[in-house]
Amino acid sequence: MDNAQIDRARTDWARRTFLSNSFAGIGTFALASLLGRSSQAMPAPSASESTGEHPWPSLPGLPHFAPKAKRIVHLCMAGGPSHVESLDPKPELDRLDGKAFPESFTAGQQLAQLQGAKLIARKSFTKFRRWGESGLEMSELFPHTGAHADDLCLIRSMTTEQINHDTAHAFMNTGSIIKGRPCMGSWWLYGLGAETENLPGYVVMTSSGPGAQPVSARQWSAGVLPSKYQGVAFQSSGAPVHYIGNPSGVCQSTQRQVIDEVQRLNGMLARDVIDPEIDTRIAQYEMAFKMQAAVPELADMGTESKETLENYGVKRPGDGTYASNCLLARRLLERGVRFVQLYHRGWDHHSNLVSGFTQSANDTDRPTAALLQDLKERGLLEDTLVLWGGEFGRTPMAQGSGRDHHINAFSVWMAGGGVQGGMTYGSSDELGYGVAENEVPVRDLHATMLHLFGVDHERLTARFQGLDLKLTGVEPSRVVKEIIA
Repeated sequence: MDNAQIDRARTDWARRTFLSNSFAGIGTFALASLLGRSSQAMPAPSASESTGEHPWPSLPGLPHFAPKAKRIVHLCMAGGPSHVESLDPKPELDRLDGKAFPESFTAGQQLAQLQGAKLIARKSFTKFRRWGESGLEMSELFPHTGAHADDLCLIRSMTTEQINHDTAHAFMNTGSIIKGRPCMGSWWLYGLGAETENLPGYVVMTSSGPGAQPVSARQWSAGVLPSKYQGVAFQSSGAPVHYIGNPSGVCQSTQRQVIDEVQRLNGMLARDVIDPEIDTRIAQYEMAFKMQAAVPELADMGTESKETLENYGVKRPGDGTYASNCLLARRLLERGVRFVQLYHRGWDHHSNLVSGFTQSANDTDRPTAALLQDLKERGLLEDTLVLWGGEFGRTPMAQGSGRDHHINAFSVWMAGGGVQGGMTYGSSDELGYGVAENEVPVRDLHATMLHLFGVDHERLTARFQGLDLKLTGVEPSRVVKEIIA
């Protein structure tokens, strides 16, 4: 399309828009004229000019101070694992088993499905033991993870504001239940960028077990940030990314020519229209081309030793299991991906707690420990933050053969990335119902995680409709410095 054709198309657009948008027609026409003059002053950018030198640059001035962590893997135990069966032993609850739960704990409290029901204490069905030189107490159902106790920081005083799964996931991921807010991974990629040039900077994978709850794609949405920062959901079974190969008869050089021409046209449009989604489109076309070479190599587990596959418990790479996802997560992290999120949908145990929890623990314990060990042996754990936990906990009261949702106290653990190992922080009360000391709301967890990456949570913002949005919201939040090495 020559300049005369471009001018003619621009004039036709202005005429039509003037009539269809008559309320603001004059302003729109003037804006089109101004954009036309500015775009004519410079040629359409090439693909390299459009994408810049690096697909995932950090924001100017970031990090704010020296970071301890460079990358993160969030092991999200979706559904809400019971803290009193995993990380928080409660001998007093065991003694109260089968008796009425003290009303002094629950009066005026928000419950989920147990609201108004007769509340009966339920002891933990599993035993706890001390692990490592630090003597951290953890369930016997996690022996492989327990072997890494000296690298773990247990937080037993987590609280959240949302009692239902989808909103609790949203709150854990975005610090808000309002749709359209960026998730954690998007904030990390937007603020700090990523080292990889041929893979997405933020990748999500899912697996499932008993008690599987659906997880909506909004949990890895970029929200109001440009959509290039959203998480890319890899397929857990088979090839991680569909349609990554060229069509039959199309060679790589031909594909490169097609991409360059599409990028040139998108670049011309970007000169005329101020829309960050056009920049996203340009970046994603280029990324898709690079992934055609990078993804097959990423997914090829032939370079992994038999011992490594056995350590993770991988029977067949790409089989959709949490074990396979953990191994792929390590491969992503060592290739410069900033944020990897693994959802294991297997912890919503309103019933059949004993069998369901036991199976989910078996499915995740060994691969989690193998990931920790693998990162450590490769020298990556010291600057890779690992977070394990769910969106909330489970009630210390029975719900038939299971437990209900619980928000007043639950547990998570962190490792690597500048976190002190072999320690516990905070505590719940004697029955595991509420926080006894050192409460850590979700927003404080977010503030602490950002701090480990050298980011002041108050200064990582994005303006939207006149508001400076941030992950930690408008409520006061603090960095839990006591857990930082």
